[in-house]
Amino acid sequence: MDKSPTFGNGKICYLEIPATSIDSSVAFYKAVFGWNIRTRGDGSISFDDTVGEVSGTWVTDRKPGSETGILIYIMVYDMVITLELVTANGGRIIESGMHPSEVIAKFSDPAGNIFGLYQQPDQQ
Repeated sequence: MDKSPTFGNGKICYLEIPATSIDSSVAFYKAVFGWNIRTRGDGSISFDDTVGEVSGTWVTDRKPGSETGILIYIMVYDMVITLELVTANGGRIIESGMHPSEVIAKFSDPAGNIFGLYQQPDQQ
């Protein structure tokens, strides 16, 4: 099975997530979302999402995105289980609840970065 990402002009493909501790962030994102963690040839740590479409790394030279500006949503199968995993692994729930047409929430990771969560309506 080919795990290459879809290539396309304008596709969002890479994230640099601020971290206060790379190890803490690695543990959080692996435990909560199952991201594939890998070590590059230069020794830096990077990740791939579970479908191999978005990759990135954690950086310690930036402030965490602790205020909601641009908001990136992470798709999940089960919002209830994901919210439990967020808090069990050092994150914090910012907002959760049912909206008329979707299940969404916001959380902050151990460094304080705010992300959104999105559950496909037919996954409820």
